[in-house]
Amino acid sequence: MSNNVYRLLISCPDVHGLVAKVSQFILEYDGNIKEAHHHLDDQNKRFFMRIEIESSSLNCSFDEFRRSFVTLADTYKMDWRMSDASHLKRILIMGSKSSHCVADLLHRGHEHELEGEIVGVLSNHQRLSKIASWYDVPFKQINIETDTKAADIAKMTQAAIDFNPDVIVLARYMQIIPQDLCEKFEGKIINIHHSFLPSFVGANPYARAAERGVKLIGATCHYVTADLDEGPIIEQDVVRVNHGDSADDMKKMGQDVEKITLAKGLQFHLEDRVLTCNNKTVVFS
Repeated sequence: MSNNVYRLLISCPDVHGLVAKVSQFILEYDGNIKEAHHHLDDQNKRFFMRIEIESSSLNCSFDEFRRSFVTLADTYKMDWRMSDASHLKRILIMGSKSSHCVADLLHRGHEHELEGEIVGVLSNHQRLSKIASWYDVPFKQINIETDTKAADIAKMTQAAIDFNPDVIVLARYMQIIPQDLCEKFEGKIINIHHSFLPSFVGANPYARAAERGVKLIGATCHYVTADLDEGPIIEQDVVRVNHGDSADDMKKMGQDVEKITLAKGLQFHLEDRVLTCNNKTVVFS
């Protein structure tokens, strides 16, 4: 990964010559293209593009370059965004009792493996405070009690907003995210589901997988929407199991898959490699 680039992501109706038009625009500003990906969705007749431009090659500022692109974008009805990779995204991790995904992300952040800055850990349990403290990451606890759940969820929502994150990662945060937070951070909340969606949605998937006698278990990293476990899928992975594996065995193996799948999905997002179309994603990995 490189921080010395500007990233341009485009989604628009398919029109002949789009790649040439965008490339010509970049050339007009002396831009040097370091990486380029394209995809045509035949079913939706929609074109997707991701381009990395060497920031030092441009003969103008980032803001001027972005403003100038508006005319071309409007002409071709583009949904687009442009980002400066040197401005690292602020990551808020939300977790509950299970610590494996939280600890994995904190360690990756500590080792500079993530293209982002972890700004906090928000949890409804105290258990994660020691891990956050070891990595010198701010920790906030908001209990979610049954008899005060609505008020507690409102406190959690405000606490998440107060961290001012660019992306929220639900690292096995076992509470439903309210609709207002989903809408405020649309396309910016990432969840790891301990199952290979759409199979075994909800709680205790490993027990139900063992009962069903499956031969593969997996994990799904997806964007969060108001519809539980229905958001666009970013990344999935599986591990093979057999008849001798108990639900506890599957849980242990599954947790390893969860960590890797979440880290990969988050990194794709941090590197601006994910574009959504309806309830699907295009991931330029």
